[in-house]
Amino acid sequence: MTLTFTLDPKPDPDLRAAIVGLWTDVTNAGGAVGFVAPVTEDDVWDTADHHFAGLVPEGPDRLLVAHETETGRLVGVLFFESMRFNLMEHWRMLKRVMVHPDTQGRGYGVELMAEAERAAREWGLDGLRLTARGGQGLERFYARCGYREVGRVPGAIRVAPGDDRDDITFWLDLR
Repeated sequence: MTLTFTLDPKPDPDLRAAIVGLWTDVTNAGGAVGFVAPVTEDDVWDTADHHFAGLVPEGPDRLLVAHETETGRLVGVLFFESMRFNLMEHWRMLKRVMVHPDTQGRGYGVELMAEAERAAREWGLDGLRLTARGGQGLERFYARCGYREVGRVPGAIRVAPGDDRDDITFWLDLR
C-alpha cells in the first residue's frame, strides 16, 4: 500500500479521535510515545489535547499525518514542536512519532520521517531534533533515517520501579 501525507490537516474531532486511538494502540503495543502500557484512550487525551492546542492557524507547531491511500486509514503521525524561544526558531522538535503497530515492517516509519525531512527543508529549517526512550532499539531506526545521536541522559526515564531507560537525543542537520 502507499501512503498519502497531509501537513497541517484541520484537527477536527474525527482526526483528534483517530490520533488518540493510534496513540493508544502504539503505546499498548510497546511503543515509547509518552506512556507505558496498558493505557486507555482516556489516559491519552490530556497529553494529546496539549499537542492539539499548539496547532493554531499560523502557530509555530505543525502536524503531519499519514493515511493509507487505498483505505484512508490513519497509520502515522508526528508533531513538529517549536521551543517557543526565538534563538531556536531555526529548527523543530519532532514529538510523538508513531506508526500503527499492525503496519510496522512496511517502511511506513521511514516514509513518515522522509516526509518530515522534506517538509522541514521546504520551510527552510536548519535541523530536526527528537528524543527517544532507550531500550527500544530506536537508535538503529533513526540512524537509518539520517539522524545521529547527540546526547544521552542515563536512566532519565523511569518506566517502572527498577526499569530506568536512557533519554536519547537525535539530530538531523538540514544545512
